[in-house]
Amino acid sequence: MEKLCAMCYNKYDTLLMNRRKGKGMKTSYNNLWKMLIDRNMQKKDLIDKLGISSTTIAKMGKGDKVSLDVLERICAYFDCNIGDVISFEKED
Repeated sequence: MEKLCAMCYNKYDTLLMNRRKGKGMKTSYNNLWKMLIDRNMQKKDLIDKLGISSTTIAKMGKGDKVSLDVLERICAYFDCNIGDVISFEKED
């Protein structure tokens, strides 16, 4: 599992670096939002149950990057992989 997390993080980090250089891939948290709906949860539950700040939730709502620590906490809570939480889409 740690190896898989490291591989996912390396891919995530590379995409973020490319994004900063203008080689656009946009981060989407739509998978996470759908997961919350399916489990009858709200974004506030992530704040209350996982200790994620409202600022971080706002960043995610705008498609901004968040730390791997946040993604790991979400994945651990939902017992899922990073791809179940985020995806990357080409920027226009």
